[in-house]
Amino acid sequence: MKRSPLVSVILPCFNAAATLRAAIQSIRQQTFPDWELIIVDDGSTDASLEIAEEAASADGRVRVISLAHVGIVEALRRGCEAARGPLIARMDADDVALPSRLAEQVRLMETDHDVALCGTQVRMAGARIGSGRNRYQEWVNALVTHEEIVRELFIECPIPHPTFMMRRASYDALGGYMDCGWAEDYDLCMRAFVAGMRFGKVAQPLLNWTESPQRLSMISRRYDLDRFRALKRHYLFQTYLRRAERFYQWGAGEVGKAWLREWGERKPVAAVDINPRKVDRTIHGVRIIPPEALPKPGEGFTVVAVGAPDARHEIRAWLLPRGYRELHDFLFLA
Repeated sequence: MKRSPLVSVILPCFNAAATLRAAIQSIRQQTFPDWELIIVDDGSTDASLEIAEEAASADGRVRVISLAHVGIVEALRRGCEAARGPLIARMDADDVALPSRLAEQVRLMETDHDVALCGTQVRMAGARIGSGRNRYQEWVNALVTHEEIVRELFIECPIPHPTFMMRRASYDALGGYMDCGWAEDYDLCMRAFVAGMRFGKVAQPLLNWTESPQRLSMISRRYDLDRFRALKRHYLFQTYLRRAERFYQWGAGEVGKAWLREWGERKPVAAVDINPRKVDRTIHGVRIIPPEALPKPGEGFTVVAVGAPDARHEIRAWLLPRGYRELHDFLFLA
């Protein structure tokens, strides 16, 4: 009987013929050889399936699953179900893994047995890279340790999905990928956090992460901003706000107003804004107060929803010297 590989790489694809060969080749060129690559063709109508089958014919470590078009979540689930390795890694059809990616991630997982899910730093690629994506790259690459990742978990998914490597036992314990109508990778990370699992990241950019108009995160409704906010609210009330009878929101600008509009029945007691013209006004049923009106440290919890560049630095600079503790008294949502 053929021995199971250590790492199963799951690569779903849908009409990715233009980039799929390069993605497959980047896995075949890994310095770490003990892997299998499971390509899940999600009902492509281009040459993706033929390219995948060609790769499987050339390398016995490559397997192909051909499906009718079922969508990304089911394609991922089917690929993970077929995985034989104790470590499951992700790869996207339009990205390129650097040769040492798997080796470095396996080293991290074998060095720290408490880590359930790890990623790597990334390098943004593609013609559409602008200042926003560059800021995102700087942000996501700065979050390496478990503590750093958890601190900013509610801002955005802090581990890029195409760099995921997860213990199969942890994946199974969480129930795998789920279709909740929002980002499946972020949801998996949130459930791992709720379950008390630990995160990690290789402090090297080991994936060229391609930005393109066709990328699923750019065209699917599940990755819209209101869906991200719904996901965050769902897990906020399972974690930081689970026992909080009263909470506050810092932010009544463009980002903050979206949050105020969508809280539903469990609204913040008040919202902080530094603009004196907004103070004492009511926005979406919530009264606006100045920062000085927040409860003392330990007497309330504040979620921060401000999207301006450098806002997190400035708000931390106001809160921390006054004794407020991040994750204990306040949490950033944007």
